[in-house]
Amino acid sequence: MTIEVVIADDHQLVREGFKRIIAFADDIDVVAEYANGEELLQQLPTLQCDVLLLDMSMPGCGGVELIASVRGQHALLPVLVVSMHNDAQIVRRALQAGATGYIDKSCTTDILITAIRTVATGTRFIDPCLVDVLINDAVPISVPKHKHLSRREAEILDLIATGHSGSSIAEKLHLSPKTVSTHKKRLMQKLNVGSMAALMQYAIANDLVAR
Repeated sequence: MTIEVVIADDHQLVREGFKRIIAFADDIDVVAEYANGEELLQQLPTLQCDVLLLDMSMPGCGGVELIASVRGQHALLPVLVVSMHNDAQIVRRALQAGATGYIDKSCTTDILITAIRTVATGTRFIDPCLVDVLINDAVPISVPKHKHLSRREAEILDLIATGHSGSSIAEKLHLSPKTVSTHKKRLMQKLNVGSMAALMQYAIANDLVAR
């Protein structure tokens, strides 16, 4: 079975380069090419193809808007974005808009052919050189545990870290010793520490002493 591909890219040299590469694959043919998004969308209803090879940065209608428009007309047509943009957020926006795959324009010939064959089956394909970019971008920034304390718990931790005793804290905050003790237990649970010594170690490690 031959995979029929449509190329949409505003640079003729790029389109010619893609066609020359694809010509080496016996199971892939280029059946049409377009230089802008408007022309592509006009012809899309009549196109019979298996994969759309799409540039992310064409003038006029392009990028995420164009991907979404293509997806609106052809919900099942695999869209393989080929772009010079390798920023994680751009890649994510393209995939969220409906792209089936995303590869860098500097990718190897083998990557391009493999990507076309993969997305033609409806399977997502991400350029291997972009996988680490996406993973690293997805790693959440670590938020110190004490940032999740309530205002009162934070006040008590601050006073403990600066050497105040339980009775001193109660007097300073106009609370009963029992209430201070309750807050102290809760903040120790939130910080995952089991003793006052461990609590002080946490305070020192997070630069909460003598602020």
